[in-house]
This record gives sequence, C-alpha cells and structure tokens, in this order.
Amino acid sequence: MPKSFTENEREYIKKRLKEEAKECLNLYGIKKTTVDELVKRVNIPKGTFYLFYGSKELLLFDVINDVHDEIQSQIIRELQALNANIDSEALTELLFSLYKKVENTFLLNILTNGELELLMRKLPLDTVEEHLAQDDLIIEKVLGIIPHKNDVDIKYFSGALRGIFMSMLHKREIGEDIFDGSLKLMIKGIAIQLTEV
Repeated sequence: MPKSFTENEREYIKKRLKEEAKECLNLYGIKKTTVDELVKRVNIPKGTFYLFYGSKELLLFDVINDVHDEIQSQIIRELQALNANIDSEALTELLFSLYKKVENTFLLNILTNGELELLMRKLPLDTVEEHLAQDDLIIEKVLGIIPHKNDVDIKYFSGALRGIFMSMLHKREIGEDIFDGSLKLMIKGIAIQLTEV
C-alpha cells in the first residue's frame, strides 16, 4: 500500500526530485540519468518516485520546461521593461540574449547530442502538443507587448523562432567564428518582419 504524504511532503519531494534531475541533466545528460540515481539523491524508495512521475522522461521534461519557462519569463519581463521603446534593434538584441542564455544551460548540450529528440519520442503525444501550444501562447504574449503588424501569423513566427533555436545544432557547420553574427542576422530578419510596418 503506497504511503500517503502530506501536501508539504509532496511539495518537498517533488521539489527535490526536480532539483536533483536538473543537476543530473547538467552532469550526465538524459540517457545516463537514471531513476535509481535520482531516488538515491533524494533519499526516497524507488516506488515513491512513481507516485510523482510515471517515468524518468516525464520528470526530465518537467525540468526542461521549468528552465524553458524561466528563460521565456525573463524575456517577457525585459520586453515589458522596454515599454514603448521596442523596435527591431531592441527586439533583436533581446532575442539574441535569449539564445545566448540557452548556451549556458544543459539545454544546448542535450539538444546537440540528440538526447532531446530521444526524450521527445518517449513522451506522450499530448504532452508534446501541449508544449508546442504553450510556445505559441508565449509568442502571442510577446506580440501583445511589442508593436507589430496586424497580419502576423503566430504559428509561423513561433516556428521560425524554434527553427533559429534549432540552428544552434549546426554551429560547427555554419562556422563557429561566424555563428553569433549569423544568428543575430536571422533574428533581425524576424524582428524586422514583426515590427516594421
């Protein structure tokens, strides 16, 4: 019979699982992070893990989404701080800084080594679709902050921004010495299309 936890215990265990999963993602990546390692770090029985997450992949995806959401929230705060002074240059710099922030997280590593794709294949389809829909909502929120053309199709801009993000997989092929400039140029193209009427 599974042990029942108080609400505080549940919050604490879930918080600890996410903290340790994030640490393991930084150290080991997705493939080498195991449920055994996670429960050892959190000091809970293996069966307790499954009371919180149906699989290792769901926990890791939850952690990835937390980092993703944290970065997006920061961008929205920075956009709001710019107030009415948002033009293509300011938007380009802001989006470029977003991509550079990703370079300093485990996200880029799991993206470039193909582990994120493996993780996505193991997730339930509705979880992936919900994540993509959430991305579109964030783009819609961003568009609500910046002055933009009226005929903007959110799905295309959301897809274009994801496409730019995916270009980080090919930094070596693009040229490491020219990548940042190329990335900024692609972002600026989107920023101009969004902001200049």
